[in-house]
Amino acid sequence: MTNKAQERRAAQQARPALSREQVELGAARVIKWLLIAFFLLTTAFPFYWMLNLSVRPIGDVLQYPTRLIPTWEQISNFSESYRAVLFDFRFTTFIGNSLLVSLITVTLTLLLAIPGAYAVTRLNFRLKALMSWGILLVYMFPGIVIGIPLFVVYSQLGLRGNLPGLMVIYMSGTLPVALYMLRSYFQTLPAELEEAALIDGCNHLSTIWRVVLPLSVPAVASVALYTFMIAWNEILFAILFLTDTPASWTLPLGLRQLDTQEVPRTYLMAGSVIITVPVIALFFFFERFLTRGLTAGAVKG
Repeated sequence: MTNKAQERRAAQQARPALSREQVELGAARVIKWLLIAFFLLTTAFPFYWMLNLSVRPIGDVLQYPTRLIPTWEQISNFSESYRAVLFDFRFTTFIGNSLLVSLITVTLTLLLAIPGAYAVTRLNFRLKALMSWGILLVYMFPGIVIGIPLFVVYSQLGLRGNLPGLMVIYMSGTLPVALYMLRSYFQTLPAELEEAALIDGCNHLSTIWRVVLPLSVPAVASVALYTFMIAWNEILFAILFLTDTPASWTLPLGLRQLDTQEVPRTYLMAGSVIITVPVIALFFFFERFLTRGLTAGAVKG
């Protein structure tokens, strides 16, 4: 037994100790996963809690406010709150309005931003540098600063209370960032490809359509997603210009009417789920394009 104990002790002593780099690497991995778990909890739990409250009846929420997991019966009968929000509070109309505003805003923004960013990137004209800086400078003014002047102008022109006027405001608010993002991406594309297309007989518009756009799918997708999220969730200008016409309300205004003492909290949570899920689904669908589009142009060699 003594010999075996001595051999075991000798083997343990001969075993190489962990280096300082290995210990630091292991600690870094542990900290990384702890941070991931923390941020996942802080971002996913509020949405889960919103979803949990939306499927439970108001009586159960008042009696058991800290219930984390709804019962199977509550899950199977979850449609009560959503049916009331969609039909009694006219959310079907608000969804159609928001979808119309968002899609048209995305389309108009892309139609203007793509040739505009290409012109700033590739063409030579006077005040080009000033225009490049002015694109982003316009976006630095917060919406509340121009809200009152726009309210006065829209009231005098009779544009309040209709969706086309709101689309123009959203397009003007998203266009500077769209131009800046696309310009940064176009700068990373080889100019030789466009020169070859011009030599082959293409004009600038056909070059954009045949050469630039197929290579710029990540940037275009990220701009489209960004513009859609802004138009889908914006409430400041919607309050200013649509409050007096409920038939033209968008989803944020419809959700605002649920935030009263007379409406059960479960209805507010159901409306929040309805307005949040489409954006989350689009984000995960376009996530790879969004990452590549936002980081394009950050490092150039």
